[in-house]
Amino acid sequence: MSLDSSIIKAANGDSPYWMAVLHGLGDSMEGYRWMPDQMRLPWLNYLLINAPDPYFTGYSWFDIEGDREPGICRSRDLLFQTLDTFRSQESVSADHLFVFGFSQGCVMTLETGFRYPHQLAGCIGVSGFIHRADALVADQSSHAKQQRFLMTHGTQDPLIPSGPVKDQMGLLQRQGFNFKWQEYPKEHTIYGEVELQCFREFLENAKVDIEP
Repeated sequence: MSLDSSIIKAANGDSPYWMAVLHGLGDSMEGYRWMPDQMRLPWLNYLLINAPDPYFTGYSWFDIEGDREPGICRSRDLLFQTLDTFRSQESVSADHLFVFGFSQGCVMTLETGFRYPHQLAGCIGVSGFIHRADALVADQSSHAKQQRFLMTHGTQDPLIPSGPVKDQMGLLQRQGFNFKWQEYPKEHTIYGEVELQCFREFLENAKVDIEP
């Protein structure tokens, strides 16, 4: 089973680079159709993906109350199946695929970066958290320490305070994982053009590293 998704092709139609976009709680792929125009990266294709479970007018990756583990595991399995199917159908190399996620989507992005059995181009996690860092380290793929991670967060986030997340990320950095951390004076959102430029720089730098 694959999750519902939608493809937006790059302005440079033959570009091999893609970014899977994972929305937050209660949102959907429709909430990220603005992204290609605003990112202004003509070499980047997009795969917008819906979470599996209906939640009001959108979707959810996992329950926010109680035990998150079953939902995260189920969504992770479905996400990996979706990425595998997409890569096969579109002939996409894993090391040319970025993964971006906001809030719950950030959690799933980190799960993918640590556990997906192929080297990715890079992972961007925004305003989320790390679910069970000890388990991520224990179950990491053979590529996890080669993955590139960018995490951004708001110092004024009322839903997911930045302090504990920064501490989690610091622990993983000290264990050799390649994390870049960036804070902004924002709440639970994307900090406009300033943060978009941070995403662009991360993506462009990764692309330079990947290309021969």
